[in-house]
Amino acid sequence: MRLNLTLAVGIAFAVVLSLIAGKVWLPAEAWNADDPRFLIIFELRMPRTVLGLAIGAALGLSGAAMQGYLRNPLADPGLFGVSAGAALGAVLSMFFGFALSAWLLPAFALTGAAATMALLALLAGRSASVLVFTLAGVIVSSVAGSMTALAISLAPTPFAASEIVTWLMGALTDRSWDDVLLALPIIAVGAACIAFTGRALDVLTLGEAAARSMGVDRTRLQWLIVIGVGLCVGASVAAAGIIGFVGLIVPHLVRPFVGNRPSATLLPSALGGALLLLLADSLVRAAPTVSELRLGIAMSMLGGPFFLVLLVRMRRKLA
Repeated sequence: MRLNLTLAVGIAFAVVLSLIAGKVWLPAEAWNADDPRFLIIFELRMPRTVLGLAIGAALGLSGAAMQGYLRNPLADPGLFGVSAGAALGAVLSMFFGFALSAWLLPAFALTGAAATMALLALLAGRSASVLVFTLAGVIVSSVAGSMTALAISLAPTPFAASEIVTWLMGALTDRSWDDVLLALPIIAVGAACIAFTGRALDVLTLGEAAARSMGVDRTRLQWLIVIGVGLCVGASVAAAGIIGFVGLIVPHLVRPFVGNRPSATLLPSALGGALLLLLADSLVRAAPTVSELRLGIAMSMLGGPFFLVLLVRMRRKLA
């Protein structure tokens, strides 16, 4: 409870920072509806802030759910291949020139995520085996990634290839209330699905045989995880491109404070993901660079060393 309250207070400060930070910092006088600068806050920075909160929470929650389900601290939402499938859908919309409409690119991305979820369920079949499910996710991710690379290499113009690569880097730049209205309801449904898995994830830590003996329906749990993570990650990719490592970093940071119980990790991971992404987005906006650093690149620069430290620690434990 104390951790959740601390994270909530941190989010409140991060929201204020996000609304005032940027290449141009907005003073307190701008927070007035009669001030022309208030349009910058309401039309540009506020939807970006809300979207950052939603996407950060979705990725953090998805990461905690996946690590609990797979019982692997190195699991990440991208492991399912949902983010790769959503990215492929968005890339195809740009490849064929459908991205001119504000709604078509997100629609293609969500369709790609849905197709990936269906293919994942088909490959995994009725088996609730974690190993089979993980291998299916790796296969789907690999195929979607290779098709995305093929679309980039066959792009009709250099401009189209540049747009695809830039979008894949992930960012909250130039997002509007339309993007918020698209992503928020889908993320909410996905988060609700994951919320129903808490008790089953706790029991699963005792082992698959013990979970079955205690009445856990592995097939139902698998579907809730697939749908929940698929909706959260698919909507996030549709709105902002690929932003990695949030689902890997945040559960690791909050887990020691909640006793390592998967169910107790879910809410703090969502709050921590929202806080981390909002702070990172404020940092890339305020950084003294010629052009704004892409958020996906910033998170990779943070997540890469973090992942390396985790591997070193795990290796020492196994030695």
